[in-house]
Amino acid sequence: MHLLDKIIDKRIAAYQSDLLATHYAEVENMYRQIRSWRHDYRNHIQVLGSYARMGDMESLKAYLKELSADLEAVDMALKTGNKMTDVILNSKISLARSRDITVRADAHVPVSLTTSELDLCIIMGNLFDNAIEACMELPKEDRLIRVYMDMKNTQLYMSFTNTTAQRKQKKEAGRFRTTKGMGHGHGLVRVDTIVERYQGYISRNSEDGAFTTEILLPQ
Repeated sequence: MHLLDKIIDKRIAAYQSDLLATHYAEVENMYRQIRSWRHDYRNHIQVLGSYARMGDMESLKAYLKELSADLEAVDMALKTGNKMTDVILNSKISLARSRDITVRADAHVPVSLTTSELDLCIIMGNLFDNAIEACMELPKEDRLIRVYMDMKNTQLYMSFTNTTAQRKQKKEAGRFRTTKGMGHGHGLVRVDTIVERYQGYISRNSEDGAFTTEILLPQ
């Protein structure tokens, strides 16, 4: 095997290892939330049972009202209309929020897309991971990720914006430099390659402590 092939294989293995570690962290965080909710609602049921046994209907109604409001706050699941998009975005949103990052997401995606699920996963996964990494350089109160997805005529539009510690990033050879160090940045290249293959459009902009990536994919 040539030296170049060995280097490529090593980088692919490292990339796959990073993906696996990230996915594990996302799933573990979601399970942790589920365990917490189950524990809390056992207590809620006990309280409701106590009010019922005492015949205190006013307290029972008031507690149910509070519980209903709490359920709305707990239900953070983003429903875009497309199952694969739901899976990817919700796992990333869960991971971001576990790291004290505020996430504001508004996404509406058709059930059927010509973009393959694998390509969609690579694009959204990389954009979200980069946004999370950039936010972690900031104090908790300044961490913010905005996600917007919708159809614009016959094209799927995606916009990912995150706050960043750098006021304005600079481009090198026409690209924004990755902050991950030597050997990284392959995710961004993969995103560019996928967008080019679909004859889509991608734009990146760094301004006033925020970094935005916009993508249009024909459908």
